[in-house]
Amino acid sequence: MSDNYIVSARKYRPQTFDTVVGQEHITTTLKNAIKNQHLAHAFLFCGPRGVGKTTCARILAKTINCESPTEDMEACGICPTCVSFKNNASFNVFELDAASNNSVDDIRELTNQVRFAPQQGKYKIYIIDEVHMLTASAFNAFLKTLEEPPPYAIFILATTEKHKVLPTVQSRCQIFEFKRITTHDIVAHLQSIASKEGMIAQEAALHVIAQKSEGCMRDALSMLDRIASFTNGMLTYKNTMAHLNLLDAEYYFRLTDSMLSQDVAAALLLFDQALEKGFEGDIIINGLAEHFRNLLLCKDARMAKLLDVPNDHKPMYHEKANQTPPSFILSALNVINDSELQYKSATNKRLHVEMCLIRLCFLLQSLSVTQLAADNSQSAVGDVKKNSNSVGNAPSTVAQIVNNAPPSADYESVGIKEQIIQEPAPQPIQQKEIPNPLPPVSTTTASGGRRLTMNILDDIDAAVTTATANLKHEKKTVSDEIAKQLFEKYKKHLQDTNKTVIYAQFSMMRVEALPPDEVRIISPSEFTDAYALEQRTALIDFYRAETKMVIRITTEIQEDEAIKNAQITKVLSKSEMYEVMAGKNPNLAKLRDGLGMQIEY
Repeated sequence: MSDNYIVSARKYRPQTFDTVVGQEHITTTLKNAIKNQHLAHAFLFCGPRGVGKTTCARILAKTINCESPTEDMEACGICPTCVSFKNNASFNVFELDAASNNSVDDIRELTNQVRFAPQQGKYKIYIIDEVHMLTASAFNAFLKTLEEPPPYAIFILATTEKHKVLPTVQSRCQIFEFKRITTHDIVAHLQSIASKEGMIAQEAALHVIAQKSEGCMRDALSMLDRIASFTNGMLTYKNTMAHLNLLDAEYYFRLTDSMLSQDVAAALLLFDQALEKGFEGDIIINGLAEHFRNLLLCKDARMAKLLDVPNDHKPMYHEKANQTPPSFILSALNVINDSELQYKSATNKRLHVEMCLIRLCFLLQSLSVTQLAADNSQSAVGDVKKNSNSVGNAPSTVAQIVNNAPPSADYESVGIKEQIIQEPAPQPIQQKEIPNPLPPVSTTTASGGRRLTMNILDDIDAAVTTATANLKHEKKTVSDEIAKQLFEKYKKHLQDTNKTVIYAQFSMMRVEALPPDEVRIISPSEFTDAYALEQRTALIDFYRAETKMVIRITTEIQEDEAIKNAQITKVLSKSEMYEVMAGKNPNLAKLRDGLGMQIEY
């Protein structure tokens, strides 16, 4: 039986244009060209491997020589020409592998054959596969024949690397770009072959094979044959993932659950299980990135068509996407991408992946703290805007008048409605009544309507200035006691969140208030001051949230006397040390002079 076995890639190779999978834009064009007798003398088929370039070249060669083609321009398969082609006995079709026949002599031999007319049929077809492997000299020797061949000669060139084909060759050919076959088309074709071969294959298993093939039908058929032999024709999702050495979606769902529950131990144990099964760290990182991308796509129904997973798994992805915050998914993708870029340069690969998983486990907590700080900051800014607007509605009224008036308007004749000038009194600040600064307006026009004069605008500006000055006079100030209490509260927050290093440095600092709105942090050294500068933004947000004021945070270094003396001692030279000692003990100078000693420099 083994002698008669033929692999699926050969057994189910398409024999007509209609059976070619995923290249309708190519097959339709070729059939119309044959029907209308608009055949070019040279074709260039280019595209990825395993997408049907050589297959279409053979179908084209068979069809144009068919003695009785069908109405839709397909080869009949029964005429002598089609039969001889099927039995590889045709004298009109020549296939040349340019990878092994790439010299000038090989091309010269081909051009000599072109001079002879076909013995049977209309055309002599030359199929040159992997044409980019020809040398530059061979290409140059081929140019003249390719440009002006005999009317019965047709050249079909195929390549996976179009950029390596000389532009002079490309300009002489009709170029057809083959595309990668979609996952849906590959799955449908595999299902058809599995049913013909008597296999029992789950759609999820075939979907995994299609994804792994990356648009190459030949690779997909090879994997199908291999897994069918491994499973005795019973292709399930589980055994397919095991044979292809892939981690299934369930593994990444469990890993995501451990991250959302901030369970570091569970995440690291899952990673260890994958390592024991022989998976490398980069495979896990790549799979995790694909998993979070799928979760992100499930957040919007418009992106559902981009979700390339088996239909059985789509409900699980939608359910998990609803449980996962979008901010977590985006931040996780950013962390995973950084880890993926740095993986090759990492010395300890396992530790690198473990650090990535640990960061992902604590990512949700970090996002919660950041959101809380942002909310507090936004609330504080809102309160400041509310206080600044509580002076009165006069400035906004003036702005409305100026903005709504035309550029050339005369302010002495611009009419405004009564309710704009007679707006209600402003709301009080801290329960203190602020009188309405606007004076009564009694100017009228001949028609009885109210008019705005330049004197009224001057009165409004003066009233606004007075009210703003009163508001500044009543502005809250931060006291030294409040500054110290809040600083201790912030240190307690650092201790509660296990930021022990920062807490230790903050324990050596002290604060003092500089009214009205400045808090100064005093550090004993430059090293400690660096931690204060690092936490400055967080401190500003914290003080704003607690005091409802716009607080400025500054830092200052005041070193201890012991540190200063130690530094002075370290930098004193021997002569300077002698001067200091002689100043304290004058007899030391007499001893030096009496003994005739000198100070070493």
